Amino acid sequence: MSPQPNISSVAFLIADPARAAMLMALVNGSAMPAGELAHAAGVTAQTASAHLAKMLHGGLLSCEQQGRHRYYRLADLHVAAAIEQLAAISSLDAVRRKPLNRAQRDLRFARCCYDHLAGQLGVAVTQALQQRRFIAAGPDKQFELSPAGSAWFAAIGVDVGALKPTRNGLARQCLDWTERSHHLAGPLGVELMNALCVAGWLRRTKSSRAMQITQKGWAGLKAQLDIDESMLTAAAGMQQ
Repeated sequence: MSPQPNISSVAFLIADPARAAMLMALVNGSAMPAGELAHAAGVTAQTASAHLAKMLHGGLLSCEQQGRHRYYRLADLHVAAAIEQLAAISSLDAVRRKPLNRAQRDLRFARCCYDHLAGQLGVAVTQALQQRRFIAAGPDKQFELSPAGSAWFAAIGVDVGALKPTRNGLARQCLDWTERSHHLAGPLGVELMNALCVAGWLRRTKSSRAMQITQKGWAGLKAQLDIDESMLTAAAGMQQ
């Protein structure tokens, strides 16, 4: 009998609500100490340590020690993608019966999905790129980049020629777990978000996965992709 991947053991680790909360807190690619992860999961430090040990042993997390402190992060991009995909499968109906708080609204509007832009803004940017035929949905959940798209990305500071495709290609379709639509991921998505941060259009927040959009960013999005601040924020407000 050929060996089979032990999916059940990984599923067991993710299924616990406290462990799932910790994993979701790390999906932005950051490294966090056990205390912060305990707070995110709503458990004691002792309980968090037990959960973290299990996830380390199960290959979901990696740990880096600096002095007396230990910092945990997702083991790799594949773990982050799996968490996001599972979140997209889960039902939001129960959550939507209650008004979202400010932090939840911010995450839903614009957030870092491990290493690329997600949320309502990420989906809006991706759809605008498709409408202009800069990218197009291709086979195997990839986006294909057009020559016009390469020129546009170069103009905003992304050297497409220097990017190295992964086994999933240069640009990947990532199903957004709050919007149920695809946003741009893969090396091209990573460099797009980096370029928008360097240009001062986006800012990362220190204590959250949420991304902040500057007024310069809104002006640039309007000029480059016709993404209107008032229309997008109004649409976001209608979905709370």
